[in-house]
Amino acid sequence: MKITLLVTLLFGLVFLTTVGAAEKTMTPQQQRMTTCNQQATSKTLKGDARKTYMSDCLKNSSSAPADKSLTPQQQKMKDCNATATQKTLKGDERKTFMSSCLKK
Repeated sequence: MKITLLVTLLFGLVFLTTVGAAEKTMTPQQQRMTTCNQQATSKTLKGDARKTYMSDCLKNSSSAPADKSLTPQQQKMKDCNATATQKTLKGDERKTFMSSCLKK
């Protein structure tokens, strides 16, 4: 009787230790995956539509749990690119413009 009780307690202790180890905090990628999965489920997407949605959602930085703003260099690149597009610059003209714009 005592041996059975002891074995049961040991198995219970091992089980609780295993369950406790599984309760880790999620990484940002895991959080993003969870969020995208919940959104796809709420939209009742299935098959290829779900795959496409999940791919786009995981690539989209706006769905990331820890949204990051653009660095100053990235913002400058974005602004210069928009200006070059407005001026409809192509080829060497665009390269020259982008180079001079980014050096400012």
